[in-house]
Amino acid sequence: MAGKIPDLEVEARAGTGKGAARAARRNGMVPGIVYGGGQDPQPIQIPFNSLLKQLRAGRYMSTLQNMKIEGQDDVRVICRNVQRDLVKDLPTHIDFMRLNRTTKINLFIHVDVVGEDVSPGLKKGGTLTLVRPEVELMVTAGDIPDSITIDVSEAEVGDNISISSVKLPAGAKATIDRDFVIATLSAPSSLKSAGEDEDEDGEDGESVEVPTVDETTEE
Repeated sequence: MAGKIPDLEVEARAGTGKGAARAARRNGMVPGIVYGGGQDPQPIQIPFNSLLKQLRAGRYMSTLQNMKIEGQDDVRVICRNVQRDLVKDLPTHIDFMRLNRTTKINLFIHVDVVGEDVSPGLKKGGTLTLVRPEVELMVTAGDIPDSITIDVSEAEVGDNISISSVKLPAGAKATIDRDFVIATLSAPSSLKSAGEDEDEDGEDGESVEVPTVDETTEE
């Protein structure tokens, strides 16, 4: 996600105010504004269908985008507000913030895994589960990492890999203020089944009497 910043093609909007906004909507556009970055606010408009598709894809407000306006230099932006129709829940107005290299923003960063080929837990048949395929970090706009990496080369069955074990890029910080789990290495299903059978039969393999439930008992 962070490696390739998606382009966002918009149009400059000549008018401002409610009348100009209504005109944009009649033409199949969503009116918006771009602000910040030491420049004056600029009215814009985005094709409704294109914006709706991107919103439905998820995490739109945490995605850095490269805004392209004809006749102007490209600028990095991030969405900061989407106003919606109260009945139809469709976008009616959108706000973007311009970013410079030192701006701090929250973004979801992809998690890469290394060491799977030598992990003792995986060699024993364990299963690696990414609890968080992406982790939300506060990063500097001018130094956005492509990904963060977790190392499972020494992970055993039953181990958890948490954020505290990850070397974060310079200037980056997790938005969650606790040591949360990113991945787990669980036992293979065959071992789980064997353990469950042993619990049912008892430690010496002898059958264990199970109390009978009176099905006539009222709840």
